[in-house]
Amino acid sequence: MVQRCTACGAHQLYGRDRCLACRGPVGWVPASGRGTVYSYTVIRQNYARPFRDWIPYVVALVDLAEGPRVMTNITGCEPEEVRIGMAVRARFEPVSDDAGIALFEPDR
Repeated sequence: MVQRCTACGAHQLYGRDRCLACRGPVGWVPASGRGTVYSYTVIRQNYARPFRDWIPYVVALVDLAEGPRVMTNITGCEPEEVRIGMAVRARFEPVSDDAGIALFEPDR
């Protein structure tokens, strides 16, 4: 889900009480789950739990199809396969019975 302004149509994340573009009212709308890698880095050293078990892993900025940019991890491929401009799609990893975290994988 992302917020969409009912006045100007702009999309935004994270949730706020007003549109960042025009200060109009906003509501939540479904997101497509698709995006494009804007930038990324490969983490090859991290000794903190649980990250040390993930090494190497990719931290990326992904531009959602709706417009907002999010920081996330790219999974489902080797770090060497990740490229700027690569099409990705969201998948959700459960972290509790009530919540999940959005990770992105190549959209093949």
